[in-house]
Amino acid sequence: MKRNYKQQNLTEGSIFYKLLNLAWPIILANILQTAYQLIDTFWLGRLGANAVAAVSISFPILFLILSLGGGLTLAGTVIVSQYKGSGNQQEVNYSSSQTIFVITIIAFFLAIIGYFGAEPLMKLVGAGPEILEDSVSYFKVSSWGFIFLFMFYVFQSLMRGIGNVLLPMYIVLSTVLLNLILDPLFIFGFGPVPGFGVAGAAVASIITQGLSALAGIWILYRGRVGIKINFSDMKFDFPWTQRMFKIGIPSSLEQSTRAGAMTVMIMLVTSFGSSVVAAYGIGSRVLSLIVVPALGFAMATTTMVGQNIGAGRIKRAEQIGELSTKIAFFGLTAVGVLLHIVAEPVTAFFVPNDPQVIKDGALFIKIMAPAFGMMGVQQVLNGVFNGAGFTKASLLISALGLWIIRFPTAFILSHKTGLDFEGIWWAFPTSNVVAAIGAFIYFKGGYWKIRTIRLRHKQL
Repeated sequence: MKRNYKQQNLTEGSIFYKLLNLAWPIILANILQTAYQLIDTFWLGRLGANAVAAVSISFPILFLILSLGGGLTLAGTVIVSQYKGSGNQQEVNYSSSQTIFVITIIAFFLAIIGYFGAEPLMKLVGAGPEILEDSVSYFKVSSWGFIFLFMFYVFQSLMRGIGNVLLPMYIVLSTVLLNLILDPLFIFGFGPVPGFGVAGAAVASIITQGLSALAGIWILYRGRVGIKINFSDMKFDFPWTQRMFKIGIPSSLEQSTRAGAMTVMIMLVTSFGSSVVAAYGIGSRVLSLIVVPALGFAMATTTMVGQNIGAGRIKRAEQIGELSTKIAFFGLTAVGVLLHIVAEPVTAFFVPNDPQVIKDGALFIKIMAPAFGMMGVQQVLNGVFNGAGFTKASLLISALGLWIIRFPTAFILSHKTGLDFEGIWWAFPTSNVVAAIGAFIYFKGGYWKIRTIRLRHKQL
């Protein structure tokens, strides 16, 4: 198994087999990571709709802060995958060490901002008096988890860059199983362990995230899985950091754009009351689980495209994008049809004793479901652009879907028509369709290939 980790070559052989072999562990790992949120929602739902709403309203801000540094981990994937494709192991190790160094500094900085800015941030997104205290306490505790969360994100990104996707999956599986035990323990308390209520979910997550981060750094330090980090390389290298920021900042902005859109959407939702906020929170959690396969194929596509570009195989990189797009479209469309059928029991699973929340949440899911395939198309094509190092394209496409289409549509339909809050639900499939069409046109235009060829000629 170790040999496969070190020598996995994505620049030759069956594209379909390599793509699936790379994607399924990423998808499973992402599902398991999403399970953190779903497990939290399940147990918090037993405290009532307000507990679910308190976490739901804080999640977009958490995601916004995480995205400011999270995009830089993608830069690590792109740089490492291209060096892997060109066969330069020394640069693979050096780039990995530099990525960890830079991201760790950013994580500490964001943790401090998150902790001390918790209350004004929760008020900014419209947390009402019935959920303010819980949302602030959850956010404060979660902020210190940024440090561990970023460390493990870096580990995952670097492993993906060299095509090693099994180890991160095993680690995530172990921590999620542990979280199943710790969540009810810290939320409700047991024996000498006091119950922390809503904040208990964050405490449980920090413990498991800390263990996964330490395991990842230790594995990279040992250097037996295709990457060996060196602490002597963890010092400021301004030219390298500049390159990382050039690739990573557009990705960070793209994720921030997504998180910012989530934030303004939750501000729009809060104007309709806690019941609608809870329904939106459940629908968003389900959406975050459904989007995982698309993100998995997008990440696999980024790695494969990056390695093939590093090896100079531009045509094969294009073929990878085309195949990944087809898989994501047809696969997620099928998932959407299934979820449309079971929307009500899925919603009732999270808040079993609130018929209105069940009704509104199920409607949200049913409206979103038909456009899941188009959402998949956008995600995997973003993966192509990211693998080519052209992260600005992903930023522009996300801005188109989320800011130019989704939020204005949600506002107009919910405030200027008789749809009321249901207008917000309809904005989701509308924006997914428009963004997917835009991404596909851009992909077929081929500028990303021309740009890649020009950069390679400059380097040569």
